[in-house]
This record gives sequence, C-alpha cells and structure tokens, in this order.
Amino acid sequence: MIEISKNLQQGHRQVTSEVILPIEAGKLTALIGPNGAGKTRFMTMMNRLLKEDVGEIYLDHSEVRAWKSNKLARKLALLKENKGASLKLTTRDLVSYGRLPYCKIWFTDEDEKLIDQAMAALDLTELADTRIHLLSGGQLQRVYIAMLLAQNSEYILLDEPLNNLDIAQSKHLMETLQKLVRDFGKTIVVVLQDINVAATYAENIVAIKAGQIHASGTATEIIQPEVLAGLYGMEIKVCELAGKRFCIY
Repeated sequence: MIEISKNLQQGHRQVTSEVILPIEAGKLTALIGPNGAGKTRFMTMMNRLLKEDVGEIYLDHSEVRAWKSNKLARKLALLKENKGASLKLTTRDLVSYGRLPYCKIWFTDEDEKLIDQAMAALDLTELADTRIHLLSGGQLQRVYIAMLLAQNSEYILLDEPLNNLDIAQSKHLMETLQKLVRDFGKTIVVVLQDINVAATYAENIVAIKAGQIHASGTATEIIQPEVLAGLYGMEIKVCELAGKRFCIY
C-alpha cells in the first residue's frame, strides 16, 4: 500500500492532499488525468527525486525519507520519460545497472543470472552486445523495462512509457507489463495519457485531478461517461466491444 498523509507540497505548489492511494499488490494500475494533475510529481517524490516540503509519503507503512537508498531501490523502481540513449553502452550493460543496489564491488553469479533472465524475459538476448544508441525506440523501452526487472523491486513505477512509440510498440510494451505482473508478481503503476490504453490493459485505474483522487476502481468502474466527464471536463462517449470498454472523444 502507498499512503500520503497531510498536505503534500513541492515548493509553493500543492501536489495532493491527505489520501491513501489504492495501489493493489500484484496488479497493473494506471494513473490517468489531465496535465498538471500531479501524477508525475507524485511518482518522482515517491522515489525521492523531488523533495516534498510538507507532508509524508509512506511505502508499506514506513516513511519514504526513512528508507536507505539501496533499500528503497530494492523495493521500488522508477522509469521516467525522456531517457537519453547517448551513452555507448551495450544492451546488457544497461540491463546490468538494475543490479547496482545489490552490488558491492563485483556482480555475483546470482546477479549475472538475474540479468540474463531479465533479458530473456524481454526478448533481448540476441541484442546483448548491441549499443543502445543503435536501438529503435521500442527496443530501447524494452531494455529499460529489463533493467527494472533485473532490479527485482516489488513496485515498478513508469511515467508515460508509451511516449514516442508507435501502435505496435505500445501494444507490445503494455503486454510486457502485463506479463511482469502475471509471471513475476510485480506491482506496476503506470502513468498513461491514452485512456483507451488504460481501459484495455490496466486492471485498476486511479483518476487524479488537481492533486486529488477523483475516482479509483476497476477499469470497468472508471471508464464511465460521468466519471470521465468530471475528470476531463468534456463529454466522452464510452462504447463496449468484445468485453472491453473504449472511448470516443
């Protein structure tokens, strides 16, 4: 469970008020909402990349600021958008970064095993020696996801991972996230702008507006015309096909 208590601020900007964020363990949860709602800021504060001025964030009932950095990295991993690929690392080099929170000097046999398993899970074994600046956008996203898998954190947070991906790449990435939940027992929280992607792939959805939880529940419960109209301030038509809901706007 992820909890936020009191009023959480960053600078003079209030990000969210007292709330318990209903992130269900072992599920894929999507955060949706208009720009400026506080989705990304919450994620970066959770991983201490931004310092909250007022308020506390709790991860499994322990305040985030009290966690040692390597302990937090073993519990929670964050993948932000706009990642650079200018470093001339190989695919395997980058995936191996996921083991740094556990590594003292050298990688152990167990580290090497987890790196290999993460690469195999993301179909990257044949690209192990390829420099990452030569990869396509979709391939590079898979490398970063493999790095998080090698990190072996219980919680994985992803900030708009579909940016700059085409339809096929987006589909493959979301199916990969579902696989990490299903086969590896991960708890994944992903910020998505496309509500149809959230409706298709997420088990649970948290709708955030102006730093508040507007609504939360299953995809079926949240993908409703009245919920989405209140969230985005516009009329959104909801249709259903093959048991899945999708929106026209």
